[in-house]
Amino acid sequence: MPLSEQEQRLLEEMERNLYRNDADFVHAVGGVRGRRPNYRAIVLGVLLAVAGVGALIAGVALQLLIVGIVGFALMFAGVLIAITPGKTGAAAPAPTEAAQQGKRRSGGGFMDRMNDRWDRRQEGHD
Repeated sequence: MPLSEQEQRLLEEMERNLYRNDADFVHAVGGVRGRRPNYRAIVLGVLLAVAGVGALIAGVALQLLIVGIVGFALMFAGVLIAITPGKTGAAAPAPTEAAQQGKRRSGGGFMDRMNDRWDRRQEGHD
């Protein structure tokens, strides 16, 4: 059942308020917007896992315990690399209105101050 126009507006307003007022929670949850997988890490992880499977099978076929252990370690490392999100941009939430206004205010230029005053007037604060 689709949402009515009023329900959609209410949901969007609640989402904006959440992003504006509880940025730490949004960051902790993971910020679903703007999140892109790291394809390089996924490919590297899959290649390591496949090499690990090959080494494990070779270790069992040759009855060499050390080769099997190394193969298992490679498989484990490959899976970890493939599923672990990267540090750069992995959980970057979408820029919110408050963050954009904060960036604008940090400049301190004349036009930035005028834009801030205009925004406050439009919101009914001034």
